[in-house]
Amino acid sequence: LDRQGPGDDAQTRRALSFIDGLPPRPRIADIGCGTGRQTAVLASALDGPVTAVDLLPEMIEGLHRRMETEGRTEQVTGIVASMLSLPFAEASFDLLWAEGSIYNIGFEKGLTQWRRFLKPGGVIAVTECSWLAPSRLPETAYIRENFPDIGTPAAKVRILEKAGYVPLAHFVLPQHCWTQNYYAAVAARIPDFLEEQGHSPAAVRMAALMREEIEHYCAHGTDYGYVFYIGQKPEK
Repeated sequence: LDRQGPGDDAQTRRALSFIDGLPPRPRIADIGCGTGRQTAVLASALDGPVTAVDLLPEMIEGLHRRMETEGRTEQVTGIVASMLSLPFAEASFDLLWAEGSIYNIGFEKGLTQWRRFLKPGGVIAVTECSWLAPSRLPETAYIRENFPDIGTPAAKVRILEKAGYVPLAHFVLPQHCWTQNYYAAVAARIPDFLEEQGHSPAAVRMAALMREEIEHYCAHGTDYGYVFYIGQKPEK
């Protein structure tokens, strides 16, 4: 897939619009980069060196192909690594980015552990699944299993502060980031995916899980969604 989760180029640029004071050609880390759709936007907008990290070698291969197409192979470096043990020196980045990926380590844990990689005054920007409706749906088995750390935006901002950041902004990603930009591509890919995998039990199970996810969001997408959270590490 071109994009491994809900998102939108315009929303990536919108998040960047809340960030002031980055140095010329800032050092950027994109954690959980996938095949690099948002990585390309960051590289284009900021013109600084980008280190893009993903656990899966196939994703980094996709990232490299994208950067070759865009002529950014010298600007963007892809590495295979776990976000639990990032191979970074302390205070080495001006900007940490994580779209649709911090849930793998946990929102609070990721914010806390990654903070040391930011220079003083550096900024972190992540998307996290959050409740959107005041009268939200009951926490179904699906929600408990897939979004165990879900909370309100206010609660997430408090966690951001507790982790040692000054909140700069937060905003909700529009529904089309899920339906048009991600789920439509997933749904279209399922038949070919099953054919390629010979309808193996694992592939059938994966397809069923994705269809369940799409159906759940279509039914309840006004109750939950991704929120961009942006915070700054204090200078002192």
